[in-house]
Parts: sequence; structure tokens; C-alpha cells
Amino acid sequence: MKKIIVTGGSGFIGSNLVNFLIKKKFFVINLDKLTYSSNRYHNDNRNSSNYKFIKVDIVNKKKITKIIRKFKPKVIFNLAAETHVDRSIDGPYNFIQTNIIGAFSLLESLRFLQKKKINPKLVHISTDEVYGDMKQGKRSDENFKYDPSSPYSASKASADHLVKSYIRTYKLKAVISNCCNNYGPYQFPEKLIPKMILNIFNNKELPIYAKGKNSREWIHVEDHCEALFKLYLRGKNGESYNVGTGYNLRNADLVKRILKICKIMKIKIGNKTKIKFVKDRPGHDLRYALDNKKIYKELKWKPKIKFETGLKETINWYLKNKKFLKNILPKNYEKRLGLKV
Repeated sequence: MKKIIVTGGSGFIGSNLVNFLIKKKFFVINLDKLTYSSNRYHNDNRNSSNYKFIKVDIVNKKKITKIIRKFKPKVIFNLAAETHVDRSIDGPYNFIQTNIIGAFSLLESLRFLQKKKINPKLVHISTDEVYGDMKQGKRSDENFKYDPSSPYSASKASADHLVKSYIRTYKLKAVISNCCNNYGPYQFPEKLIPKMILNIFNNKELPIYAKGKNSREWIHVEDHCEALFKLYLRGKNGESYNVGTGYNLRNADLVKRILKICKIMKIKIGNKTKIKFVKDRPGHDLRYALDNKKIYKELKWKPKIKFETGLKETINWYLKNKKFLKNILPKNYEKRLGLKV
């Protein structure tokens, strides 16, 4: 049985990827330090015959090296990251540590092990936010200049550059993916879609930054997992691939869409559940949009899940999995972040 390491395998995308790989009969080693947003509840229900969890911080190069040396995986998916932009504004330190120093430690481990003839492929997962604000009508392809706006996107851009430097200088086997906004099951409800769903369930206001005109491209996490698997199988060494759908939606329109679907599903909409425009966060990019032609053409990947279908399934999943929310949510989950400047 082929072995695969997933760093950050208890996070939102990571836990979905672990499930995806287990179904494909891989032995998956999940390396995660278990932060506030980790899916501890999700991990407890994994099939132990082809899954192993190791609690470890990606920054710990010695331990990471030892683990890779022991299991000799075919591929490492690097999803260990701090990802919430608002938190990066309030406190950038953890983002620098995990996203930059963590990536550096992993790369150094691989550089050392390469001399020992252990040379797994690295699939490094990044974000569309590294490209910065996109003007209306434009989409960023893989050659687009990086222009990050937040400490989060700057930390991911830094990690991307480190990976590219190790590919060129040390001949490491690696590819980079830059993905748009994900949604789906097991997402921590500080992100827009699960937060709105949860607030609807609890008859609370639906806060949207500024006037809700910020536009994002959306992909279901299962489609993202399929794309990452394609990158492992067929991604060309040293290349970057944009992973997106081409489907953009303004935040206000997205929340209205969620409300509409909830009404169709006969979910009760309380009298307090109304859109409320709130103060914008500093440096908020207006629009992200990816040019996805490369992955469509070269790897023959395209998203399968239509947004309306995926959104309905996501709402239904949160409706049926309130135990997940109860186990993962802190008492102060509604506290506004991203204003400490």
C-alpha cells in the first residue's frame, strides 16, 4: 500500500483530502499540531487500518525528518497553514511561523533526505490571494506577478517563493497549487459560508464587510481534492497550477443565495437573521479571480460540483452534524477579528 503524508491533515481541506486518499486505498499519515480549528472530532472516526495520526508541529524539522525517513512516502501534501486573514491582521506571528518557517523546515527536511535517496514529491498548497486585487474582467494566470495584501497572503507568497527556490537550487521534486475559496463539510465557522449558515440556524445577524461587493471565486473542497490528486499524479515538476472554477460571486449575493436555499429547504429564518453591513477589514482586496486554463488543458481536470448543488449539500451537512459544531466551536466564536491595527 502506497504511503502519503498530509501535513495539516486535521484542518478543513486537509481532513477532506485525508478522507479522499483513504477511499483510494492509500495509507495516510496525518501530521498536525492541532490548533483551534482542527477537526479533532473528525479524526476520532478514521479507519485505523490505513490511517495514522501524529501530533507534530511542522516547524520541528528534526521530528518531521524522522517521520518522513520512517514512512518513506510517495508524496507529501503540505496543507499545514494558518489561513484566516482577519487573524493574521490581529496577530501575524503564528502565520509567519507556520506558513513560512514551517514550509522552510519541511523543505530542509526534504533537502537532507534527498541525500539519503528518500525523495518524495511535494505538493505545496497555496492560495489565489498571493496575486492580490484583480481588476474587473481580468484573471490571474500562473505567470501573474505576486502582490499580496495581508500578512496571511504575504506569508503564503513567501512560502511559494521558498518552494520555487528549492526546486531550482536543490532539484527537489515539487509542484505548487494556487486555489480559490473552498467550501464544504468540516470547515471551521469563522469563514464566510459556515458562519452565515450557523448564524441562520441560531437566529443571529449576518455580518458582511463594507457593502458586500467583495468578489470571490468558489470551489467545493471535494473538487479541490481531485485537483490535488491530479497534481500528484501528473503535475510537472517545478510548475504552478491555478485551481479554480471561474465562478465568482459578490459576498452580499452569496449570503442572499444561502438565505434563499435555506428557505427552499424549509429551514426556519428567525426575525434577527438579517444582513448587516459592518466595518471593513484593513487592506481588504475587492476581487480575486483565477485563470484556470493550464490545469484544464494539461491535467484534464475540471470541477464537477455545481455551486448551487454544493451549497445545498453543505447547508444540509451542517444541519445534520451539529455535534461537529458543538465540539469545535469556542464560546467566543462570534467575536469580531481583524481590527487590531
